[in-house]
Amino acid sequence: MKLHKRQGSLLLLLAILLLPSLVFSQAKVGTTGVNFLELGVSARAMGMGEAFTAGVDDASSVYYNPAGLVYVYGREVMLTHIDMPADINYEFVGMAAPLEAVGGIVGVGVYSLNTGDIPYTSYEYWDGKDASGNMQYFSAGDIAVSVSYGRYLTDKFSLGVTAKYIREDLSTYSATGWAADVGTIYNSGFRNFKIAMLISNFGPDMKFIQKTFPLPINFKFGAAIDFIDMEDHRVMIAAEGSHPSDNLEKYNIGLEYRYLDRFSLRVGERMHYDSDGLTAGGGLSIPLGDEMDLTVNYAYQDFGFLNQVHRFSLGILF
Repeated sequence: MKLHKRQGSLLLLLAILLLPSLVFSQAKVGTTGVNFLELGVSARAMGMGEAFTAGVDDASSVYYNPAGLVYVYGREVMLTHIDMPADINYEFVGMAAPLEAVGGIVGVGVYSLNTGDIPYTSYEYWDGKDASGNMQYFSAGDIAVSVSYGRYLTDKFSLGVTAKYIREDLSTYSATGWAADVGTIYNSGFRNFKIAMLISNFGPDMKFIQKTFPLPINFKFGAAIDFIDMEDHRVMIAAEGSHPSDNLEKYNIGLEYRYLDRFSLRVGERMHYDSDGLTAGGGLSIPLGDEMDLTVNYAYQDFGFLNQVHRFSLGILF
């Protein structure tokens, strides 16, 4: 009986994975802006191939699915640093805490991408130097600030919403706008089996100088289950499908093994992405006292022709 239940759960995961391809079928590559909003912010999630819409249960819920905030017990702060190609750095700060006054969990996220100084070149100053021989530089960057709220609607169903302020800068020019995310999670109660949906970055077009551009709206549908749930060992399998507004369907699948809820190993696969390939990672949870834990997570991502990307996340639960 247990074997049949496991096989049925895996078949359901595969069905969910294929669902978006039955609904969407048109690509609009390169038609959206502020695409830094599509960069994953959690080393734990990336280690699982970012199949995290249903399995998220930490402060990164403010990015992956605000409905997952209900699984943050206590207060949590998360910091992530991402080494991108071409010396581009991406930083994330996430915070989550229960707020009795509103009957749910409130989260805040700050996202910042910066290119650093880039030599300015033109037809006249091809070597980046002005008429006096001084190097000229410009910079580009993006920033977003979000506020999220998640709560239970029933004992098994949770809903979450996020509102974001977005700003994109290039030299002396900038564009600003706003976006919203709406997510749900249903927990069946069997082996922590969850089904989740999310629509992210929904909002009006932004305007840069005189041109307008849409946001990278994305729809995700996923599931996660504790395939093995023992006292000392737990294995979570997660899968999801998504359809971004500027591309065809994408698929994610991941696995996380946890030992004593202190040591973790992860592996995942991202399919139909520009940077398809294996992801992997691991993590440690270190007690700092009776009521405080420190979590350290790392993820490796194969980035195709651009080699690899490394993510480091640090969390404090108290």
